[in-house]
Amino acid sequence: MVTPAPQPMSEPAQVLVVGAGPVGLTAAHELARRGLRVRLIDGAEGPARTSRAVAVHPRTLETFDQMGVVGPVVEAGRCNRAFTMFARGRKLVRLEADYATMPTRYPYTVIIEQTSTEAVLREALARLGVRIEWGVRLTGLEQDGSGVRARLERADGTREEYEVPWLVGCDGGHSTVRKQLGLPLIGESSETWELADAQVTTDLPPDTIYWVHTGRQALMMVPYRQDGHWRLLDTAPRGPGEAAPESRFGAKLSAGLGQPVSVGDPRWTSVFTFQQRMVPRMHEGRCFVAGDAAHVHSPASGQGMNTGIQEAYNLAWKLAQVAQGQAGRELLATYGEERVPIGKMLLDSTRKATFLVQFKNVMAGLMLPLVFGVVRRVPPLRRAIQRKVLGGMSGLRLAYPRSSLTTSGLGGGIPAGSRAAAAAARCPGDPGGDALREELRDPRWSLLYAAGGPHGARTSAAAAAAEHAAWLSVRTVGGTPGDGPGHLPDPDGRLREALALRPGGWVLIRPDGYFAAGGTLLGDWVLERAMVPLGRQAGPAEPAARPVLAGVR
Repeated sequence: MVTPAPQPMSEPAQVLVVGAGPVGLTAAHELARRGLRVRLIDGAEGPARTSRAVAVHPRTLETFDQMGVVGPVVEAGRCNRAFTMFARGRKLVRLEADYATMPTRYPYTVIIEQTSTEAVLREALARLGVRIEWGVRLTGLEQDGSGVRARLERADGTREEYEVPWLVGCDGGHSTVRKQLGLPLIGESSETWELADAQVTTDLPPDTIYWVHTGRQALMMVPYRQDGHWRLLDTAPRGPGEAAPESRFGAKLSAGLGQPVSVGDPRWTSVFTFQQRMVPRMHEGRCFVAGDAAHVHSPASGQGMNTGIQEAYNLAWKLAQVAQGQAGRELLATYGEERVPIGKMLLDSTRKATFLVQFKNVMAGLMLPLVFGVVRRVPPLRRAIQRKVLGGMSGLRLAYPRSSLTTSGLGGGIPAGSRAAAAAARCPGDPGGDALREELRDPRWSLLYAAGGPHGARTSAAAAAAEHAAWLSVRTVGGTPGDGPGHLPDPDGRLREALALRPGGWVLIRPDGYFAAGGTLLGDWVLERAMVPLGRQAGPAEPAARPVLAGVR
């Protein structure tokens, strides 16, 4: 596995990342982990003290595993495996997390405050030598074919012009980067909701998210790791003259749950009007947007931060390969090609989730017990709903079957463009599965070749390992260490079975852990064909940034 040394901060940056929230931290971490010099700025005085996002879903946990930060995230949060619904004082149904058709090593959602997630990412970024520059905001930018000129301003009024080859905007829903690029947010305005973090006195078990309908409106309760502390969401916040938040939340929850609930004085509340909007494209020239800078939407399904992290990871490995001369500029077009459709699906799913979470009319309160009474009594229907609802939020169904980077069918029942982590999860505790999990942490592409094939296939694997080692990890699955480059143990053959690999067969895995190509027999021509979308005619690495008029007021 390639692990770059901490970057020397005295050298100019190759990428300027704007915004040090979870998306910007992920982008900076993955760019730095791949050897790029990164400058990370944020207009705030320091890290956020409050949390909008509180859920890290299974696919993001797999991504954090690849980044090497999943352990601290899981330890700092509470693992949630259920979604329980109440209405008018009656328990309707408890939906258990069901990932039987989507194997993963993380069959749960981690409930963790966004501030804690960011703290884990900041510590990981510091280990790579990247320092966050707080109190530095972007005020404008210009770009041409060779770079980006960014205008920066510090809290003390000091101004700086900085030229850098690439810029990534992760600066939130009011993104300056997006506005400077002229990227419109297309969509519609929606509802006003209220969030609160408070201590709640109740005998409800804190092992599930709760959806509570009072008969007229809905609320949600999400348990934090600290006992008695909950995230509360009200879909109909107070108007002028109404009671204090703790009184309103307590009365509504008591009515919906059918038992007395006491809510303490919230340590944080936020009333906000969310929108359902997104950009039509996610990059312009040498500038990119990710996360809330690219799409804003309802928090109903807890998808915002997770989607932004996935985008940052998708972009970082592509930008790193182009900047280092390992791929052509056309690789960057696949960022928007892959992620814009995901953004559209996200808006559609959150729109549906918002409708389901709200259920404001009285008729809904009357019908819900009847509908979910059927769901509770019909196990196949309950399982189907569990897999669709919770599986949809998990991110585990995300795949890139029609991407330009998915160049050939894999065969053996493995969907093209699907997650390689699923294969590792199919054989937990097995040496082969553990070895693949470790392999997915390598920041390079991975070529897995099954031992025992003809001499020509082994020769092709060895040639690929020798020629492309800077960006390609070549591993020989099974056999003995002398059967090919990069022996990957699979003594019982379970991993080869999960990958549908026969002797001489191969799969090519992208740096973000998705299958790009595969075949029954490895050869020079099939590998070259699989690498065509990378634009291998790339030239020398991109130049670094240079400060221009630094310190000018």
